[in-house]
Amino acid sequence: MSETTSTGTSGSGADAEAPGAPTVGIARLDTVVLDTPDMQRDAAFWARLTGGEITATDDDWYELRTPDGWQLAFQLAPDLVPPQWPGQEHPQQLHIDLRVPDVAAATQEAVAAGARLLRENATWNTLADPAGHTFDLVESAEVATTAVWGMSFDVDDASAAARFWANVLGDPIAYEGEEGAMLGGGKAVMFQHVDGYQAPDWPDPSRPQQGHLDLRVPDGDLDAAEAAVLALGARRLPGGGEGFRVFADPANHPFCLCR
Repeated sequence: MSETTSTGTSGSGADAEAPGAPTVGIARLDTVVLDTPDMQRDAAFWARLTGGEITATDDDWYELRTPDGWQLAFQLAPDLVPPQWPGQEHPQQLHIDLRVPDVAAATQEAVAAGARLLRENATWNTLADPAGHTFDLVESAEVATTAVWGMSFDVDDASAAARFWANVLGDPIAYEGEEGAMLGGGKAVMFQHVDGYQAPDWPDPSRPQQGHLDLRVPDGDLDAAEAAVLALGARRLPGGGEGFRVFADPANHPFCLCR
């Protein structure tokens, strides 16, 4: 998305006189979680791709931190149904965008690390990681090395998705157009309009998720945060525990609110 425009957000804490201004926000983006049948392999791949460091390992969870401050996690999912992009029988649900100084060189390095090249374009390429998750390498003069740019979600209504997430995260809508929308927070979250969008429906095994966001509630009050996201249009999903609860956004992408 090359243009930058501003569109106002609504909700508690929004400044009605300042279009595009952030709301107070309910929770902050903490971790991008990808489902995978092989956590060690995928954590190693993404650490090599981003220059990140693996910071935590467990029986069903690996975590890494990138030099530019993103936290990625890999959740054990033996029955993952990977996307078969660009088809819609098993479509992608989300993907990571990375900025690179030289897209050809970065693509070569990613393929050497285990990625598959899916499509070449003039200034960006689409690839799949070893588990099949799609990601884009986007050429940018603003970076000297590979850097995570943002998280993109496929949706049927990008404007509606942007409004929901602007209120959840407290980030302004920085761009809104026919092809999608983008939030302008410190960690970009983007929404790509897809005709014939097929949503996940976790925990239905016939429509499994491919990944989700973990959001940190600053004061730890999960009851208040739950009431707030439900009022915005989220739906409570089964599962959770003392420290987290599971929801779906209006486009049916799952996310967790965490203490």
